[in-house]
Amino acid sequence: MAIGGAAPHDSPGGLPDFEKPLLHAHGGLQAGKDPAAAHDHEAQCSPEAGGATSLRTCFNGLNALSGVGLLSIPYALAEGGWLSLVLLLLVAIVCCYTGQLLRTCMGASPDVRGYPDIGALAFGAKGRFAVSAFMYAELYLVAIGFLILEGDNLDKLFPGTSLSLGGVLVLSGKHLFIVLVSIFILPTTWLRNLGVLAYVSASGVLASVVLVFCVLWAAVVDGVGFQGKGTMLNVSGLPTALGLYTFCYCGHAIFPTLCNSMKEKDKFSKVITNQ
Repeated sequence: MAIGGAAPHDSPGGLPDFEKPLLHAHGGLQAGKDPAAAHDHEAQCSPEAGGATSLRTCFNGLNALSGVGLLSIPYALAEGGWLSLVLLLLVAIVCCYTGQLLRTCMGASPDVRGYPDIGALAFGAKGRFAVSAFMYAELYLVAIGFLILEGDNLDKLFPGTSLSLGGVLVLSGKHLFIVLVSIFILPTTWLRNLGVLAYVSASGVLASVVLVFCVLWAAVVDGVGFQGKGTMLNVSGLPTALGLYTFCYCGHAIFPTLCNSMKEKDKFSKVITNQ
């Protein structure tokens, strides 16, 4: 049976050929003719000529998946209990599996460069619009969340900090740090070569390693120890824990960009499993 009007691909024995892609319901992509498709291609594709190595792609992926998510896990445990770690494992398995599916979908057609293209292949222009809206909304809201978290944390580290701009505008507390972090981070968004961005990502991975080392140092050397109490399971806190565990993998949205940036895209599956 054809899917969405697509011609069936049958083998000589009369059985369907599962080696051939089925995502041709809407005639494929026409990035050169469709302005929306062309815009999404420009947003998803990396302009670098040589491409990033697997190691650099690993750094970019680890930087996207670690960091603030790692910091939120203790609170998630406090809310859901120790057994809520099962949810973290399930979220990791789902994200790994969907990452593999994503690579398969991108291999179904040379025109598939990201989530909007997959939505267009499956559901046409409406699918492209819906997928694009959800994906870009997620990226926008995650960026806002990061800025708010940075402002809160820096305000706790440096309380009472304020800045007067000509006596007209006074920035203080969280607002000041949000503006400063935005100015500091903005130049990194101009890096169009993900191979170069890997060095920035490596610094983020290093920061996560240093953070874990500091926690271990406080527990072992400073005598804090590992006597922390906690409940095994708190059913009322499971929704909060699940949300925080899912937040750890919010970098899933950039997987197509990571794949497109690689020199050897067929190794993207190995990059996912190594993470």
